[in-house]
Amino acid sequence: MEYRFTEEEELLRKTVRNLAKDKIGPIVPELERKGEFSYEVLDLLKNQGLLALHFPSEYGGTGGGAVEDCIIIEELGRIYPSAAITIIPNTIVNPLIAGGNKKYRPRVGSGNCLDAICLTEPSAGSDAASIKTRAIRQGDHYVLSGTKIFITNGGVADIYCIVAVTDPEKRTRGGITNFVVEPDYPGFSVGKIEDKMGLLGSSTAELILDEVTVPRENVVGEEGEGFKHLMYIFDGSRIGVGAAGLGIAQGALDLAIAYAQERVQFGKPIKEFQGLQFMLADMAMQIEAARALIYKAAVLFDQGDPEGIRLSSIAKCLGADAAMRVTTDAVQIFGGYGYMRDYRVEMFMRDAKGVQIFEGTNQIQRVVTARYLFK
Repeated sequence: MEYRFTEEEELLRKTVRNLAKDKIGPIVPELERKGEFSYEVLDLLKNQGLLALHFPSEYGGTGGGAVEDCIIIEELGRIYPSAAITIIPNTIVNPLIAGGNKKYRPRVGSGNCLDAICLTEPSAGSDAASIKTRAIRQGDHYVLSGTKIFITNGGVADIYCIVAVTDPEKRTRGGITNFVVEPDYPGFSVGKIEDKMGLLGSSTAELILDEVTVPRENVVGEEGEGFKHLMYIFDGSRIGVGAAGLGIAQGALDLAIAYAQERVQFGKPIKEFQGLQFMLADMAMQIEAARALIYKAAVLFDQGDPEGIRLSSIAKCLGADAAMRVTTDAVQIFGGYGYMRDYRVEMFMRDAKGVQIFEGTNQIQRVVTARYLFK
Protein backbone atom coordinates (compact mmCIF):
# COMPACT_ATOMS: atom_id res chain seq x y z
CA MET A 1 0.00 0.00 0.00
CA GLU A 2 1.44 3.33 -1.03
CA TYR A 3 1.50 5.72 1.90
CA ARG A 4 1.58 9.40 0.96
CA PHE A 5 -0.84 12.26 0.54
CA THR A 6 -1.99 13.35 -2.90
CA GLU A 7 -1.01 16.84 -4.04
CA GLU A 8 -4.47 18.12 -3.08
CA GLU A 9 -4.30 16.50 0.35
CA GLU A 10 -0.81 17.87 0.95
CA LEU A 11 -2.03 21.35 0.02
CA LEU A 12 -4.95 20.97 2.41
CA ARG A 13 -2.60 19.88 5.19
CA LYS A 14 -0.30 22.86 4.67
CA THR A 15 -3.22 25.29 4.46
CA VAL A 16 -4.80 24.11 7.70
CA ARG A 17 -1.42 23.92 9.43
CA ASN A 18 -0.66 27.53 8.52
CA LEU A 19 -4.11 28.63 9.64
CA ALA A 20 -3.72 26.85 12.99
CA LYS A 21 -0.16 28.01 13.58
CA ASP A 22 -0.38 31.62 12.37
CA LYS A 23 -3.96 32.62 13.15
CA ILE A 24 -5.14 30.41 16.00
CA GLY A 25 -1.91 29.64 17.84
CA PRO A 26 -1.17 33.21 19.00
CA ILE A 27 -4.58 33.61 20.65
CA VAL A 28 -4.71 30.20 22.36
CA PRO A 29 -3.37 31.44 25.74
CA GLU A 30 -6.08 34.10 25.91
CA LEU A 31 -8.75 31.63 24.78
CA GLU A 32 -7.74 29.18 27.50
CA ARG A 33 -7.73 31.96 30.08
CA LYS A 34 -11.31 32.88 29.15
CA GLY A 35 -12.31 29.21 28.96
CA GLU A 36 -15.25 29.76 26.65
CA PHE A 37 -16.33 29.11 23.08
CA SER A 38 -14.48 31.34 20.61
CA TYR A 39 -16.47 32.90 17.80
CA GLU A 40 -13.19 34.34 16.55
CA VAL A 41 -11.89 30.82 15.88
CA LEU A 42 -15.25 29.84 14.39
CA ASP A 43 -15.00 32.72 11.91
CA LEU A 44 -11.51 31.56 10.91
CA LEU A 45 -12.84 28.05 10.26
CA LYS A 46 -15.75 29.43 8.24
CA ASN A 47 -13.54 31.73 6.17
CA GLN A 48 -11.34 28.77 5.27
CA GLY A 49 -14.36 26.70 4.22
CA LEU A 50 -13.70 24.05 6.85
CA LEU A 51 -17.34 23.75 7.96
CA ALA A 52 -18.32 22.41 4.53
CA LEU A 53 -15.94 19.46 4.82
CA HIS A 54 -17.26 16.00 3.96
CA PHE A 55 -20.04 17.60 1.90
CA PRO A 56 -20.37 16.92 -1.86
CA SER A 57 -19.10 19.64 -4.17
CA GLU A 58 -22.24 19.35 -6.32
CA TYR A 59 -24.18 20.75 -3.36
CA GLY A 60 -21.68 23.53 -2.73
CA GLY A 61 -19.41 21.76 -0.24
CA THR A 62 -15.70 21.08 -0.40
CA GLY A 63 -16.11 17.35 -1.01
CA GLY A 64 -13.68 14.96 0.59
CA GLY A 65 -14.14 12.12 3.01
CA ALA A 66 -12.51 10.55 6.04
CA VAL A 67 -8.93 11.23 4.88
CA GLU A 68 -9.56 14.96 4.46
CA ASP A 69 -11.43 15.03 7.78
CA CYS A 70 -8.43 13.49 9.53
CA ILE A 71 -5.97 15.90 7.94
CA ILE A 72 -7.98 18.93 9.06
CA ILE A 73 -8.71 17.58 12.53
CA GLU A 74 -5.11 16.49 13.16
CA GLU A 75 -3.67 19.87 12.16
CA LEU A 76 -6.17 21.82 14.26
CA GLY A 77 -5.67 19.48 17.20
CA ARG A 78 -1.94 20.02 17.04
CA ILE A 79 -2.42 23.67 17.99
CA TYR A 80 -5.85 24.04 19.59
CA PRO A 81 -7.78 20.82 20.22
CA SER A 82 -11.01 22.68 20.97
CA ALA A 83 -11.11 23.84 17.34
CA ALA A 84 -10.72 20.26 16.13
CA ILE A 85 -13.55 19.08 18.38
CA THR A 86 -15.80 21.92 17.20
CA ILE A 87 -15.79 20.72 13.59
CA ILE A 88 -16.22 16.99 14.31
CA PRO A 89 -20.05 17.23 14.45
CA ASN A 90 -19.95 18.62 10.91
CA THR A 91 -18.21 15.43 9.76
CA ILE A 92 -21.27 13.56 11.04
CA VAL A 93 -24.20 15.83 10.18
CA ASN A 94 -22.90 17.05 6.80
CA PRO A 95 -23.01 13.61 5.12
CA LEU A 96 -26.37 12.91 6.75
CA ILE A 97 -27.80 16.11 5.26
CA ALA A 98 -26.15 15.48 1.88
CA GLY A 99 -27.75 12.07 1.58
CA GLY A 100 -31.08 12.74 3.21
CA ASN A 101 -32.38 16.31 3.31
CA LYS A 102 -32.81 18.63 0.34
CA LYS A 103 -34.06 21.55 2.44
CA TYR A 104 -30.78 22.05 4.31
CA ARG A 105 -28.28 21.12 1.61
CA PRO A 106 -27.73 24.71 0.40
CA ARG A 107 -27.24 26.01 3.94
CA VAL A 108 -24.79 23.30 4.94
CA GLY A 109 -22.95 23.51 1.62
CA SER A 110 -22.40 27.24 2.09
CA GLY A 111 -19.71 26.55 4.67
CA ASN A 112 -21.34 28.89 7.19
CA CYS A 113 -23.31 26.28 9.12
CA LEU A 114 -22.05 24.87 12.42
CA ASP A 115 -23.71 21.54 13.26
CA ALA A 116 -24.50 19.58 16.39
CA ILE A 117 -25.37 15.89 16.54
CA CYS A 118 -27.71 15.20 19.44
CA LEU A 119 -27.77 11.59 20.58
CA THR A 120 -26.62 11.32 24.20
CA GLU A 121 -29.21 11.47 26.98
CA PRO A 122 -29.11 11.07 30.78
CA SER A 123 -29.93 7.36 30.41
CA ALA A 124 -28.29 6.76 27.02
CA GLY A 125 -24.55 7.19 26.78
CA SER A 126 -22.57 4.17 25.63
CA ASP A 127 -25.95 2.42 25.30
CA ALA A 128 -27.09 4.74 22.52
CA ALA A 129 -30.10 2.60 21.67
CA SER A 130 -31.71 3.51 25.01
CA ILE A 131 -32.65 7.06 23.97
CA LYS A 132 -36.06 8.26 25.19
CA THR A 133 -36.58 11.46 23.19
CA ARG A 134 -39.87 10.98 21.33
CA ALA A 135 -41.06 12.29 17.99
CA ILE A 136 -44.81 11.94 17.44
CA ARG A 137 -46.17 12.56 13.98
CA GLN A 138 -49.16 14.87 13.70
CA GLY A 139 -50.17 15.43 10.09
CA ASP A 140 -47.41 17.24 8.20
CA HIS A 141 -45.20 17.77 11.24
CA TYR A 142 -43.71 16.01 14.26
CA VAL A 143 -43.69 16.99 17.93
CA LEU A 144 -40.38 16.32 19.71
CA SER A 145 -39.97 16.01 23.47
CA GLY A 146 -36.93 14.98 25.49
CA THR A 147 -33.56 16.01 26.90
CA LYS A 148 -30.11 15.68 25.35
CA ILE A 149 -26.87 16.10 27.31
CA PHE A 150 -23.15 16.54 26.65
CA ILE A 151 -23.89 17.93 23.18
CA THR A 152 -20.84 19.32 21.40
CA ASN A 153 -21.62 22.78 19.95
CA GLY A 154 -24.69 22.95 22.16
CA GLY A 155 -25.78 26.56 22.48
CA VAL A 156 -23.69 27.76 19.52
CA ALA A 157 -24.71 25.51 16.60
CA ASP A 158 -26.75 26.77 13.66
CA ILE A 159 -28.62 23.48 13.26
CA TYR A 160 -29.17 20.53 15.58
CA CYS A 161 -29.61 17.00 14.28
CA ILE A 162 -31.88 15.41 16.89
CA VAL A 163 -32.03 11.63 17.16
CA ALA A 164 -35.50 10.62 18.35
CA VAL A 165 -37.74 7.57 18.71
CA THR A 166 -40.62 7.48 16.23
CA ASP A 167 -41.68 3.89 16.94
CA PRO A 168 -41.01 2.65 20.51
CA GLU A 169 -41.59 -0.96 19.52
CA LYS A 170 -39.20 -1.05 16.56
CA ARG A 171 -36.60 1.34 18.01
CA THR A 172 -33.19 0.55 16.40
CA ARG A 173 -34.83 -1.82 13.93
CA GLY A 174 -36.79 0.89 12.15
CA GLY A 175 -38.09 3.13 14.92
CA ILE A 176 -35.47 5.89 15.24
CA THR A 177 -35.43 9.00 13.05
CA ASN A 178 -33.15 12.03 12.68
CA PHE A 179 -34.57 15.56 12.56
CA VAL A 180 -33.10 19.00 11.95
CA VAL A 181 -34.11 21.46 14.65
CA GLU A 182 -33.18 25.11 14.50
CA PRO A 183 -32.34 27.00 17.71
CA ASP A 184 -35.23 29.46 17.37
CA TYR A 185 -37.95 26.80 17.21
CA PRO A 186 -40.53 27.27 20.02
CA GLY A 187 -39.98 24.77 22.80
CA PHE A 188 -36.26 24.30 22.06
CA SER A 189 -33.91 25.63 24.72
CA VAL A 190 -30.35 25.31 25.93
CA GLY A 191 -30.00 24.11 29.50
CA LYS A 192 -26.75 23.77 31.40
CA ILE A 193 -23.50 24.76 29.70
CA GLU A 194 -21.00 22.25 31.04
CA ASP A 195 -17.93 23.46 32.95
CA LYS A 196 -15.37 20.94 31.70
CA MET A 197 -11.92 19.80 32.75
CA GLY A 198 -10.52 20.39 29.27
CA LEU A 199 -11.51 21.32 25.71
CA LEU A 200 -12.58 24.65 27.17
CA GLY A 201 -13.07 26.29 23.78
CA SER A 202 -15.61 23.67 22.72
CA SER A 203 -19.15 24.32 23.95
CA THR A 204 -20.84 21.32 25.60
CA ALA A 205 -24.45 21.73 26.66
CA GLU A 206 -27.75 20.24 27.72
CA LEU A 207 -30.61 20.67 25.25
CA ILE A 208 -34.29 20.61 26.17
CA LEU A 209 -37.07 19.83 23.71
CA ASP A 210 -40.47 20.73 25.13
CA GLU A 211 -43.00 19.74 22.47
CA VAL A 212 -41.00 21.22 19.64
CA THR A 213 -42.94 21.28 16.36
CA VAL A 214 -40.76 20.17 13.45
CA PRO A 215 -41.92 20.20 9.78
CA ARG A 216 -41.95 16.94 7.86
CA GLU A 217 -39.30 18.29 5.48
CA ASN A 218 -36.85 18.47 8.41
CA VAL A 219 -36.61 14.68 8.56
CA VAL A 220 -33.13 13.53 7.58
CA GLY A 221 -33.40 10.46 5.38
CA GLU A 222 -36.38 8.17 5.80
CA GLU A 223 -38.48 7.82 8.90
CA GLY A 224 -37.23 4.91 10.99
CA GLU A 225 -33.86 4.64 9.24
CA GLY A 226 -32.04 7.20 11.38
CA PHE A 227 -30.12 4.88 13.68
CA LYS A 228 -28.76 2.73 10.87
CA HIS A 229 -27.45 5.70 8.89
CA LEU A 230 -26.06 7.39 11.98
CA MET A 231 -24.15 4.33 13.14
CA TYR A 232 -22.48 3.99 9.74
CA ILE A 233 -21.38 7.62 9.74
CA PHE A 234 -20.13 7.24 13.32
CA ASP A 235 -17.78 4.56 12.00
CA GLY A 236 -16.11 7.28 9.94
CA SER A 237 -16.25 10.02 12.57
CA ARG A 238 -14.53 7.78 15.12
CA ILE A 239 -11.50 7.78 12.86
CA GLY A 240 -11.61 11.58 12.98
CA VAL A 241 -11.68 11.52 16.77
CA GLY A 242 -8.58 9.33 16.64
CA ALA A 243 -7.02 12.04 14.46
CA ALA A 244 -7.87 14.61 17.13
CA GLY A 245 -5.93 12.52 19.63
CA LEU A 246 -3.11 12.23 17.12
CA GLY A 247 -2.96 16.00 16.73
CA ILE A 248 -2.93 16.51 20.49
CA ALA A 249 -0.09 14.02 20.89
CA GLN A 250 1.94 15.61 18.09
CA GLY A 251 1.42 19.09 19.52
CA ALA A 252 2.63 17.94 22.93
CA LEU A 253 5.67 16.24 21.42
CA ASP A 254 6.54 19.40 19.46
CA LEU A 255 6.59 21.40 22.68
CA ALA A 256 8.55 18.74 24.58
CA ILE A 257 11.26 18.59 21.90
CA ALA A 258 11.66 22.36 21.89
CA TYR A 259 11.79 22.51 25.68
CA ALA A 260 14.32 19.67 25.92
CA GLN A 261 16.71 21.68 23.75
CA GLU A 262 16.29 24.89 25.74
CA ARG A 263 16.20 23.67 29.35
CA VAL A 264 19.65 23.37 30.93
CA GLN A 265 20.35 21.29 34.02
CA PHE A 266 23.67 20.09 35.43
CA GLY A 267 25.44 22.21 32.85
CA LYS A 268 23.86 20.82 29.68
CA PRO A 269 20.53 20.74 27.81
CA ILE A 270 18.25 18.05 29.20
CA LYS A 271 18.04 16.51 25.71
CA GLU A 272 21.49 15.08 26.44
CA PHE A 273 20.15 12.80 29.18
CA GLN A 274 19.46 9.31 27.90
CA GLY A 275 16.44 8.79 30.15
CA LEU A 276 14.73 11.77 28.58
CA GLN A 277 15.76 10.70 25.08
CA PHE A 278 14.05 7.37 25.65
CA MET A 279 10.85 9.16 26.74
CA LEU A 280 10.83 11.29 23.59
CA ALA A 281 11.58 8.28 21.40
CA ASP A 282 8.69 6.33 22.93
CA MET A 283 6.38 9.30 22.41
CA ALA A 284 7.40 9.53 18.75
CA MET A 285 6.86 5.79 18.21
CA GLN A 286 3.36 5.91 19.67
CA ILE A 287 2.47 8.84 17.44
CA GLU A 288 3.79 7.23 14.26
CA ALA A 289 1.98 3.97 15.00
CA ALA A 290 -1.28 5.81 15.61
CA ARG A 291 -0.85 7.94 12.47
CA ALA A 292 -0.27 4.92 10.25
CA LEU A 293 -3.34 3.11 11.58
CA ILE A 294 -5.62 6.15 11.53
CA TYR A 295 -4.91 7.06 7.91
CA LYS A 296 -5.09 3.43 6.81
CA ALA A 297 -8.54 3.22 8.38
CA ALA A 298 -9.56 6.50 6.70
CA VAL A 299 -8.42 5.34 3.25
CA LEU A 300 -10.25 2.04 3.55
CA PHE A 301 -13.40 3.71 4.88
CA ASP A 302 -13.44 6.11 1.94
CA GLN A 303 -13.08 3.14 -0.42
CA GLY A 304 -16.10 1.45 1.15
CA ASP A 305 -13.96 -1.42 2.38
CA PRO A 306 -15.52 -3.19 5.42
CA GLU A 307 -12.03 -3.32 6.91
CA GLY A 308 -12.28 0.45 7.35
CA ILE A 309 -15.27 -0.01 9.64
CA ARG A 310 -13.46 -2.65 11.70
CA LEU A 311 -10.43 -0.42 12.06
CA SER A 312 -12.43 2.68 13.01
CA SER A 313 -12.81 1.63 16.64
CA ILE A 314 -9.13 0.72 16.85
CA ALA A 315 -8.18 4.07 15.29
CA LYS A 316 -10.24 6.05 17.78
CA CYS A 317 -8.93 4.07 20.72
CA LEU A 318 -5.30 4.10 19.64
CA GLY A 319 -5.28 7.81 18.83
CA ALA A 320 -6.92 8.78 22.12
CA ASP A 321 -4.72 6.51 24.24
CA ALA A 322 -1.60 7.76 22.49
CA ALA A 323 -2.68 11.33 23.26
CA MET A 324 -3.11 10.55 26.94
CA ARG A 325 0.25 8.78 27.26
CA VAL A 326 2.22 11.30 25.22
CA THR A 327 0.76 14.36 26.94
CA THR A 328 1.38 12.85 30.36
CA ASP A 329 5.05 12.32 29.44
CA ALA A 330 5.28 15.81 27.95
CA VAL A 331 4.11 17.36 31.23
CA GLN A 332 6.70 15.24 33.04
CA ILE A 333 9.48 16.44 30.74
CA PHE A 334 8.57 20.04 31.54
CA GLY A 335 8.74 19.20 35.24
CA GLY A 336 7.20 21.83 37.50
CA TYR A 337 6.65 24.15 34.56
CA GLY A 338 4.53 21.50 32.85
CA TYR A 339 2.04 21.72 35.71
CA MET A 340 1.62 25.46 35.23
CA ARG A 341 -0.84 27.09 32.86
CA ASP A 342 1.92 29.27 31.42
CA TYR A 343 2.87 26.31 29.23
CA ARG A 344 0.51 24.68 26.75
CA VAL A 345 1.35 21.07 27.62
CA GLU A 346 -1.07 21.07 30.54
CA MET A 347 -3.85 22.08 28.12
CA PHE A 348 -2.99 19.16 25.85
CA MET A 349 -3.06 16.75 28.80
CA ARG A 350 -6.50 17.94 29.95
CA ASP A 351 -7.86 17.87 26.41
CA ALA A 352 -6.52 14.37 25.76
CA LYS A 353 -8.66 12.95 28.56
CA GLY A 354 -11.81 14.12 26.83
CA VAL A 355 -10.88 12.35 23.60
CA GLN A 356 -10.72 9.04 25.49
CA ILE A 357 -14.31 9.53 26.64
CA PHE A 358 -16.52 11.03 23.93
CA GLU A 359 -17.71 9.52 20.63
CA GLY A 360 -17.84 6.17 22.41
CA THR A 361 -15.50 5.58 25.34
CA ASN A 362 -12.29 3.71 24.67
CA GLN A 363 -13.70 0.82 26.69
CA ILE A 364 -16.64 0.58 24.28
CA GLN A 365 -14.22 0.68 21.34
CA ARG A 366 -12.41 -2.29 22.86
CA VAL A 367 -15.71 -4.15 23.20
CA VAL A 368 -16.47 -3.50 19.52
CA THR A 369 -12.97 -4.58 18.50
CA ALA A 370 -13.25 -7.80 20.50
CA ARG A 371 -16.54 -8.65 18.82
CA TYR A 372 -14.84 -8.46 15.43
CA LEU A 373 -12.16 -10.84 16.67
CA PHE A 374 -14.78 -13.50 17.37
CA LYS A 375 -16.66 -13.13 14.07
